[in-house]
Amino acid sequence: MIGILLITHGSYGEALVQNACHVLNRRPPQLNQLGVSAQDDPLDLLPLARQMLALVNTGQGALVLTDIFGASPSNLALKLLQPGHVEGIAGVNLPMLLRALSYREKGMETLLTRAIAGGRDGVLNMQEY
Repeated sequence: MIGILLITHGSYGEALVQNACHVLNRRPPQLNQLGVSAQDDPLDLLPLARQMLALVNTGQGALVLTDIFGASPSNLALKLLQPGHVEGIAGVNLPMLLRALSYREKGMETLLTRAIAGGRDGVLNMQEY
């Protein structure tokens, strides 16, 4: 199973994990989060991020989800990436996380495609439905 690590601003990642647990009615395995606060230096968090990544990655790889590309959490996440083994997606939302949790047994390429589609397709104009 591909592990998932969220690296986000503040408590956003923890809120996503809590809400995913609520929707799924259980805590998914190999899921962790790291919140980056305004006073944190991302380079100081790199050893902790590597430890957290190791906890979720049991050999089949890991997906790192972050909120805003170019911000401190994504800059930290970029330092963890290893093409084909540790991949990253920016713009995480609850639909993306739920899709990622649902497809992480299907391989990295499928997981990336489905997670991105889940995040994108979860944004819609409710007046159209």
